[in-house]
Amino acid sequence: MNGSGEGYLYYDSKMAVNAHDLQELYRFTRWGRSRSIEQIDRMLQGTSMCFSVRHSGKLVAFCRILTDFVFRASLWDIMVHPDHQGKGLGSSLLDYVLDHPKVKGIPLVITYTSELAQFLSRLGFKHEEGAMMLLRKPIEYS
Repeated sequence: MNGSGEGYLYYDSKMAVNAHDLQELYRFTRWGRSRSIEQIDRMLQGTSMCFSVRHSGKLVAFCRILTDFVFRASLWDIMVHPDHQGKGLGSSLLDYVLDHPKVKGIPLVITYTSELAQFLSRLGFKHEEGAMMLLRKPIEYS
């Protein structure tokens, strides 16, 4: 657990989320509504890091990272409950993620979303070949 503001508590652990709470949040997305509890459980097991925000005990924001913790990270499932959108919570969550000690040294963070392009560009992501990339320092492609 880390950081809070206006009653929001931020977490950087898979143990802070469960499949039932996540399924409830996914139902507000176009792309995640059909995810089953079993699929979400398996997804959590295979995810490198989960980041979440709770307000009054309820899961209100979430995203996850798949990474090798050295060269690359991909950012997935960026969600903020509709009742909590427009308050800076999404930006705050991603600041928390990108400044996290286990993430901030990774030179390339990529995500594949067109819906959040404008939002992510404000955080330094650039649109590259169908993806949004945050390139923090030059990298060599192999």
